Amino acid sequence: MANQTNSKAKALLDWVDERFPLTKMWREHLSEYYAPKNFNFWYYFGSLALLVLVIQIVSGIFLVMNFKPDGNLNQYNLPAAFTAVEYIMRDVSGGWIIRYMHSTGASFFFIVVYLHMFRGLIYGSFKKPRELVWVFGSLIFLALMAEAFMGYLLPWGQMSFWGAQVIINLFSAIPVIGPDLSTWIRGDFTISDATLNRFFALHVIAVPLVLLGLVVAHIVALHEVGSNNPDGVEIKKLKDENGVPLDGIPFHPYYTVKDILGVVVFLIVFCAVMFFAPEGGGYFLESPNFDPADPLKTPAHIAPVWYFTPFYAILRAIPSFAGTQVWGVIGMGAAVVLIGLLPWLDRSPVKSVRYRGPVFKTALVLFIISFIGLGILGAMVATDTRTIVARILSFIYFAFFLGMPFYSKLDKTKPVPERVTMSTGRQKVMFFVYAAITLIGAYLFATNI
Repeated sequence: MANQTNSKAKALLDWVDERFPLTKMWREHLSEYYAPKNFNFWYYFGSLALLVLVIQIVSGIFLVMNFKPDGNLNQYNLPAAFTAVEYIMRDVSGGWIIRYMHSTGASFFFIVVYLHMFRGLIYGSFKKPRELVWVFGSLIFLALMAEAFMGYLLPWGQMSFWGAQVIINLFSAIPVIGPDLSTWIRGDFTISDATLNRFFALHVIAVPLVLLGLVVAHIVALHEVGSNNPDGVEIKKLKDENGVPLDGIPFHPYYTVKDILGVVVFLIVFCAVMFFAPEGGGYFLESPNFDPADPLKTPAHIAPVWYFTPFYAILRAIPSFAGTQVWGVIGMGAAVVLIGLLPWLDRSPVKSVRYRGPVFKTALVLFIISFIGLGILGAMVATDTRTIVARILSFIYFAFFLGMPFYSKLDKTKPVPERVTMSTGRQKVMFFVYAAITLIGAYLFATNI
């Protein structure tokens, strides 16, 4: 009986393989895709980013079933979009958990992506031959920012409305085409129902399609050149007589099982936040967003969601010149674009931070301090002192990228081994030392001003 079942399953698989490369894809991307055997904690975040993307898509589908993108007032003198969210939270069976899953998932998406990008930065995953992998990843980051910004407007709360007002008005600072571009983005002369509807269409259909296409391109490019590792050693250079890398192991079952552990731990933390602190202390869901959008009442302090605040702080830190804020807009855009240019800015022959010199490690610590510090400052009310500190941190942020062609080439490096190595106790201790210095430095910079 078992043999008969197996033969039928094999016949079905053969039938599928004749029409679709299912087995071939399984082998190329899982069972015969050889990954370095020294992956560590940092390599969880790529698969976790894919998991959160699935969570966002599935929860978003269920939200769309009950959400109405209508900015006009209903019979209760409330915006229809705002009451639709309240309806989901209060009357739809299980609606509250779907909404919190989506809002919490948005913040966790950026947490995971930022950590994933940081791993690529410290281990040189952007260097040859992975330039396209990094470029696709940077485009995913841009698409994710667009997706989050457009989705943030949909609840039609006070902070959503005024945050979108501020961000869209930035485009009006662009010379010549600025005012017309802002009007085109809004679909009206002010944030209105037309803006809500076009943002809804872009958030639900257009940007997710682009995002999914970029994710596929990112993974295909990664599997073409192979994964990087904490040593920055190319495992394809040393193979056995069968063409199998000596320092590689099949992604399945070894890393699929390992990733399951990361998924379990992640879901525990994710569910704990979703059930017990879905507002994230006011960072995931701001308190003004529980009030309906009112064009006649401006909140005391307008700030974007936490994952945009580093770039918002750079925008505010750059002073106006010749009566225009265009320089701040350019600075904010350059802060994002420079991330995608890393493969051509870093001139060091060494990939991994393990074998980099003290100059790069110091620059990296200062960069992380500046990024976290700018993120905290961007969420705070601007004062003269905070603006000065934000300018200093912005200078450090840009100096990290623009100075990289020089200090990365001149920095003293250590010899890189021919074969991959497992993490030593000293390396783990040094990592935590650098992490502690970075986090404490960022905290002191941002909270004592």
